[in-house]
Amino acid sequence: MRIGLVGATGVGKTGLALELARADPRLALFSCDSMAVYRGMNLGTAKPGPEELGGISYHLIDLADPGQEFSVADYQRAAEAEESALAPGQVPLYVGGTGLYVSAVFDRLAIPPSDPDVRASIEAELGVVGPAAMHRRLLKLDPLAASRMEQGNARRIVRALEVIAITGRPFSSFGPGLSSYSEPRGRLFGLQMDFELLDQRIAARVSELIELGWLDECERLLAAGPLSRTASQAIGYHELFSVLRGEIELAEAVPVIVRRTRRLARRQRSWFRRDPRIAWREDPAELGSDLLELLRA
Repeated sequence: MRIGLVGATGVGKTGLALELARADPRLALFSCDSMAVYRGMNLGTAKPGPEELGGISYHLIDLADPGQEFSVADYQRAAEAEESALAPGQVPLYVGGTGLYVSAVFDRLAIPPSDPDVRASIEAELGVVGPAAMHRRLLKLDPLAASRMEQGNARRIVRALEVIAITGRPFSSFGPGLSSYSEPRGRLFGLQMDFELLDQRIAARVSELIELGWLDECERLLAAGPLSRTASQAIGYHELFSVLRGEIELAEAVPVIVRRTRRLARRQRSWFRRDPRIAWREDPAELGSDLLELLRA
């Protein structure tokens, strides 16, 4: 058995997963977060610390240094290896909001090929015309893929254009379709809440993370050496790195982080809501009961 617990950032997925793991020790928690794979990126990814975990093992976090690129294919291989090492009777519970990572585990996702020369050529052009122009090109070639990413997300735009150049296929054709889904390799559940409440939670969480030392965490990351493109563009980290470089003030960065996080939550919700295989709940207690009942069945 394999279980997925998905949804937008900030809805309480990790907290619920920890409660479930305490209630049923057969559960092994697996992260489905593309930023939690990086060591040292803890506060901004809401990575549970040792006290919160209380001895519960949490797989697929801290897999790479922030200076390394880490792909969906890397995640897929790591997930397969971690699952194969579980003790008999353990059940992996995948928790997170990175849609491609969820697909990599629950669908037989074909990872698109890559070519460093093609990517270097696209990146060189990006440096000349900027991400907005490259996003407009992607919009013509693959409107669906373009709709799934921000205009400023240079890494994903380059990747999409790279795949199109190599394969001649839309980048979106490698991901889950809008109306056709295969039988998942496990059970999928989603936790959701009203966006007005979620927006309030996101704003409060950003302020709390700043108070807890998020800026200090970013300073340590910068001091450790060059960051990968992925890590340097992570929501919140990108803005706080700019603060540390003296490019903007902290008071300017915070509302930008809040806005980008809220947009991310809506994109995640939109991504997962297309999938008819996901059973949605708004009440965490109800969802928790459903999952524990599934384990007892």
